Amino acid sequence: MKKTILSLALLASITVSAQNKLLTMEDAMVNNRTTLAAENLKQLQFVYGTTDFVYLKKIDGKDTWVKGNMKTDPAPFLTLEQLNEKIKNAGYGELKTMPAIQFNASAEWIFTVNGNKIAFNPVTNQTREIIKNTITGKTAVEESNAGFVAYVDNDNLYVNSAAYGNKQVTKDGSKNIVYAKSVHRDEFGISKGTFWSNNGKLLAYYKMDQSMVTDYPIIDWTQYPAVNENIKYPMAGGNSHHVTVGVYNAVINSTTWIKTGFPADQYLTNIAWSPDDKWVYIAVLNRAQDHMQLNQYNATTGELAKTLFEEKDEKYVEPLVPMLFVKNNPGQFIWQSNRDGWNHLYLYNADGTLAKQLTKGNWEVLEVKGFDAKGENLFYTATEESPITKNLYQVNLKTGQSKKITTASAVHVTQVSSDGTTVIDAYASTTNPRTIQLTELKTGKFKQLLQASNPLADYTLGQLSIFTIKNSTGTDLYCRLYKPVNFDSTKKYPVIVYWYGGPHAQMILNGWNGGASDYWFQYMAERGYVVFTLDTRGSDNRGKAFEQTIFRRAGEAQMEDLMDGINYLTAQSFVDKNNMGLFGWSYGGFMTTDFVLHHPGVFKAAVAGGPVMDWKLYEIMYGERYMDTPQENPEGYEATNLIKQAGKLKDKLLLIHGLQDPVVVQQHSVNFVRACIDAGVQVDYMIYPGHEHNVLGKDRAHLYQKVTDYFVNNLK
Repeated sequence: MKKTILSLALLASITVSAQNKLLTMEDAMVNNRTTLAAENLKQLQFVYGTTDFVYLKKIDGKDTWVKGNMKTDPAPFLTLEQLNEKIKNAGYGELKTMPAIQFNASAEWIFTVNGNKIAFNPVTNQTREIIKNTITGKTAVEESNAGFVAYVDNDNLYVNSAAYGNKQVTKDGSKNIVYAKSVHRDEFGISKGTFWSNNGKLLAYYKMDQSMVTDYPIIDWTQYPAVNENIKYPMAGGNSHHVTVGVYNAVINSTTWIKTGFPADQYLTNIAWSPDDKWVYIAVLNRAQDHMQLNQYNATTGELAKTLFEEKDEKYVEPLVPMLFVKNNPGQFIWQSNRDGWNHLYLYNADGTLAKQLTKGNWEVLEVKGFDAKGENLFYTATEESPITKNLYQVNLKTGQSKKITTASAVHVTQVSSDGTTVIDAYASTTNPRTIQLTELKTGKFKQLLQASNPLADYTLGQLSIFTIKNSTGTDLYCRLYKPVNFDSTKKYPVIVYWYGGPHAQMILNGWNGGASDYWFQYMAERGYVVFTLDTRGSDNRGKAFEQTIFRRAGEAQMEDLMDGINYLTAQSFVDKNNMGLFGWSYGGFMTTDFVLHHPGVFKAAVAGGPVMDWKLYEIMYGERYMDTPQENPEGYEATNLIKQAGKLKDKLLLIHGLQDPVVVQQHSVNFVRACIDAGVQVDYMIYPGHEHNVLGKDRAHLYQKVTDYFVNNLK
């Protein structure tokens, strides 16, 4: 297999002889987010309406806001004492510590004082209340720009305002009837359930009837005796919840229901308002997820006005981002779609006719960052340079011409000033923990705000490289390899392979630590292991065809790709092919179990965390998108039912599961263990009480010590 090396080495300072400390597990899994995280500028942001930037800085041991711009260096701007002086007459009490302040949303400063969310006008020195402290602790709290606040209390939706009082919008809310919260199990980009209109007086909100969905038990083991807490969990092929959308007029206290029609188990996604608030737009997706209609509804009557356009795919359509109307032009909007095989930007007229495709190529648009002051140019991030980098671009809506703004080959996290003239660019690569600079778009001039030092400078680390190999179909697969400390090419080293392989995840980036969020890979490299990761087909940011290889037969293409990765590894003289371990979590836990069942003897030991073992037991929205229903795809579900194949297990396998997991429910691993017992096969099992799908906080170090010990004890 061909191997293309990208010349990515760690900072030279990492390898000097004076640096001989070793990471502890606490360092690798906890301190990686604190004392060993790359230096940053806290709460860095633009000041709205200007090109000034602000961030929090410790000055004489106190948090102080500093401000600067292209011409002036950062200088103290706001102390806690000064802030308290400004708000002392507002009646909210004194701040004991500096709050997080939002300077970039409007001309007002937005922050919380003793539970009250307030806005301070620095010009008039006036303070207004946005959300009172009796409401901020409620769920689904969202304010409008007209003084209304929506929230959920005891399962019902309320809207509060100083002018109109507190109104109870719904009265039949319960665990079965859910209002104003995220629906469809947070798929399709949905993260909330309330959507205020532009004028702030109309509220679109979700209603989800899940009475027909089966209860699923989650046990609270902290109670005496333990208590069952049922959740609603719609499993593939079963009954799904029914979602509708209401529009509440906060001025006249009335609700109109949008007539989205049937079937009731369709998906209502990507809600948006027209600039004049006369229309509500919903991307309506059928349950089969192969046909999307972008529908326009009358916000007053709820009637369907028209279908602007449709998208169909023989496998699946996945709308993720609502339409975005062009700034200063209510007659056009931006739509994101991967209809041509890659996620790109399309400019539409408000009547649903396509004006032009704005971006095109074998790369992905990742995020829209907004418009310039006139609405002539749109900013977006994309993988045009490489699948493992992220850069900022701008496209002119009239000409369709794009221009790359960021320059370094790296992962860029950017903010654009409200006038679209200046960019805060924070970027990192495998050789650079973090650089932050201010860039002036017109001149290209930049000003460095921070060059982070290497947080691991005192540690002896392995050598990191990122490269590509060709799989059996000729497709490039990105790989990441950590060689052990004091690597000797004449020796043979045990190997740990970590992978995921599923949609919406990318393991490998040209970012700090190769895209890994913790230092466990380096921890293992310090202890004499080669650590290898590859992004197989099915993973993110490589286009629709790359992802859709998993359709109806999850795991098949990924296992082929991993075998290509194994062939690469075992061809290296320094790899001990008789001592290799495999590790994955969630979809990666499914893949890990699937692989060791079908390829016994390749790995001596494996760890599968939160693993899907039978796709019939997984949720409808995600599962049916990639696998269809069990009724439509019985062969695919049978082939991926790992519980029925437990008897094939020949290698050491440790299963790990969070005991309160509401995503991949524990029945997956429990049924697999039962099947192993029935087949006379040994399997190891570890639970984490109090944790859901991921083991977080201080217990994460315990989890990774467990994984480490398993490999240390079995790879020898």
